[in-house]
Amino acid sequence: MKTKRKTKIALIVTAVIVVLVVAALIFAGNFLFSFALDPDASFTMVDMFHRGNVEGLDDGPALAATPERQHWEDYTYAAYKWYDAGGQRVELARPDGIRVGTLFRQSGHKYALLFHGYTGHRSDMAAYAKKYYDMGYSVLTPDALAHGDSDGRYMGMGWLDIPDTLGWIDYIIADDPAAEIVLHGVSMGGAQVMMAAGEDLPENVKCIVEDCGYSSVWDEFRLQLKNVFHMPAFPLLHVTSAVSKIRAGYSFGEASAVEQLKKATVPMLFIHGEEDTFVPFEMLDKVYEACASAEKEKLAVPMAAHGAAVNTAPELYWDTVTEFVEKYVG
Repeated sequence: MKTKRKTKIALIVTAVIVVLVVAALIFAGNFLFSFALDPDASFTMVDMFHRGNVEGLDDGPALAATPERQHWEDYTYAAYKWYDAGGQRVELARPDGIRVGTLFRQSGHKYALLFHGYTGHRSDMAAYAKKYYDMGYSVLTPDALAHGDSDGRYMGMGWLDIPDTLGWIDYIIADDPAAEIVLHGVSMGGAQVMMAAGEDLPENVKCIVEDCGYSSVWDEFRLQLKNVFHMPAFPLLHVTSAVSKIRAGYSFGEASAVEQLKKATVPMLFIHGEEDTFVPFEMLDKVYEACASAEKEKLAVPMAAHGAAVNTAPELYWDTVTEFVEKYVG
């Protein structure tokens, strides 16, 4: 009798522990989802960025001041003033609201569609926009889903942004059916254009430039879970991914640039800084090798940290980009 009672008590205790563990995991998964993907949450990755507490987002190795880098710094400063002073606000209607972009229009049929990084804003692409504009392109810089002035409940990490990317392409073509379009994205924007590369793109899209994009949302969040919270992927990332599937409509594993690139046909240029630890440099070869495009190139920039390839070696960066896009546009 006592043995049966002890067994029953043990089962009840075990059941309670299991329920508590599951509840704790669900709570933690929801917290991490909101932290990473909900811009309206009380504590987010944006807060960590502002505090400078995210490993890999420092300036990288100390770089000597050179005339080349000083010129690019001055150019960037002037580009922000140019960006703020001009451009046309444009809107793209989506089922969950509008997406907002800034369009710099000029004569001709060359267009550059530029995509910013995680937690960023379309104005982050000001220097890229000015450079393309100076190269004779009309330029469109959109705010990503749930970023800047664009509507949307949760950040899409490039994956939920695929329909918006296609929508912006159609927006340009509707205005100019002869448009020749370059897609260029940095960080999350780089992942965004890689993910879009696997879609059935119109012939107007002539080439794609991706800069330091991640191989998949799973790979990137696994790294950041370790860097920010010092925790392994199992089981929290699995739970958080399941929460994301329920709340945002996508799991981290399916949001894969690698898998999309296996279907790519558009010429692609891959750029990555060799000192990038936020989106590790090793991801460059992973995405490059996955790309099925017949024409593809890659550029590894020595001493460049995350998103800093253009600041570290501006002449190398733009000489490579210009030579690449001019093969296919104009």
